[in-house]
Amino acid sequence: MLHIPVLRAGAPYRSLTVARVSDFRTGEPLAEVSQANSGLIAKDLMKVKENQRKLAQSSIPELVAICQKAAGIFLEGELSVGDQPQSADDYVNQVSATTGMPKVMCRRNMNKIATAMEKMPEVLRGLTRGADLEKLHLDFRRETAALGAILPSNSPGVHSLWLPSLALQTPLVLKPGSREPWSPYRIAMALYQAGLPREGISYYPTDVNGTREVLLRCGKSMFFGDKKTVEAWKGENRVQIHGPGWSKVLVGADKADHWQDYLGLMAESVAANGGRSCINASGVWTAARGREIAEGLAERLASVEARDMDDPQAQICAFTNKKIAEMLNRRIESELQAGGAEDLTAKYRGGERLVEVGGCAFLLPTVIWCDDPDHPLARAEYLFPFCAVVETPQDELAERIEATLVATVLSEDAGLVDALMDADNIDRINVGPLPTNAIRWDQPHEGNLFELLHHQRAVQHHHF
Repeated sequence: MLHIPVLRAGAPYRSLTVARVSDFRTGEPLAEVSQANSGLIAKDLMKVKENQRKLAQSSIPELVAICQKAAGIFLEGELSVGDQPQSADDYVNQVSATTGMPKVMCRRNMNKIATAMEKMPEVLRGLTRGADLEKLHLDFRRETAALGAILPSNSPGVHSLWLPSLALQTPLVLKPGSREPWSPYRIAMALYQAGLPREGISYYPTDVNGTREVLLRCGKSMFFGDKKTVEAWKGENRVQIHGPGWSKVLVGADKADHWQDYLGLMAESVAANGGRSCINASGVWTAARGREIAEGLAERLASVEARDMDDPQAQICAFTNKKIAEMLNRRIESELQAGGAEDLTAKYRGGERLVEVGGCAFLLPTVIWCDDPDHPLARAEYLFPFCAVVETPQDELAERIEATLVATVLSEDAGLVDALMDADNIDRINVGPLPTNAIRWDQPHEGNLFELLHHQRAVQHHHF
């Protein structure tokens, strides 16, 4: 059977303890993944400063060039996974089989990762706000000798977010998602083949104790997870949280009468990437025409069907655990029965929300009309295309939406735009007809990795 080893500062290590990752449809084991215990991780991370010094022997321009060279290798090359070769098609098939993401979406996410590598100069220019990369060590203090990254299993595209760490001469300590060991490992192999020093990446499949060790021993970390998982680390300035996004499309009174012009934008914001991203909209909040917008969006999204993992027209992902799909479906129905909200997609799709295709469980796109902005479903976010439409007075909009990762603002009202710009509960704002998932490579969409890794300092020189 295929075996994926631990990478200890790039050195493969086969552990006596392994976890199996299987095809969620058939239960067939696809790989054994070596598991790193917390003691091994703690021992290894005592050497992070040494690893950082070795990585820094390569200049930032050299590391940028390595990232760019790795893009094509990652996208098209045959790489080794353990002791077996892995083609690009093998990778796509493996990711799809263990995560429930259709192959066509795995390809798109693969392209996103490769593009982040290829466009590393633009990425760094955006993160550093145009700072001179050759003089970073003069103007900024390094905050950590390694960046920890606790990674998810829901969508490979998020791996583009930690890649700039390497170009900034900061080694990575990666803890892969339990069902998605493939992407970070393939990225590492592509970078090594492109010339990255082996000390640049450590890869530790591990349990909750090992995860805690990474977060405690790395000076800075990124933590991807659901609300419950990341809650204990909120407020810890060493850890950049990547949890639920609660992203939204906001419609001002001046554009509400023209909502049909933006229906495609709203549908893309909700359903792109199968609704699995934190930058997917889970809410449309409007100053007027709320019920009409909800009806139009419901009718549009109700046309989306569950399809097989091999179907090039697939638009939504399967749940790898049918019981979770059933639990989420029951939760939504329970909230609906409490009143104050209505599932408008139900009358258009002509069937149940929870369906099975090819032995896979899917939750079909769901648009909820909420009479009450405080209804629980107005604040909900799920790993499928789910959206609540809420109407609220425009002067209350900025405050009522609460925490929002990405807000697309459909309005030319200067007062509304200014109020949203001043709001401290919105991370990223798209002003104008841009879907919430529209990402520019020179602009971070959640936090700033450079600011996590570096601190600006004053340096004074005086002649002797």
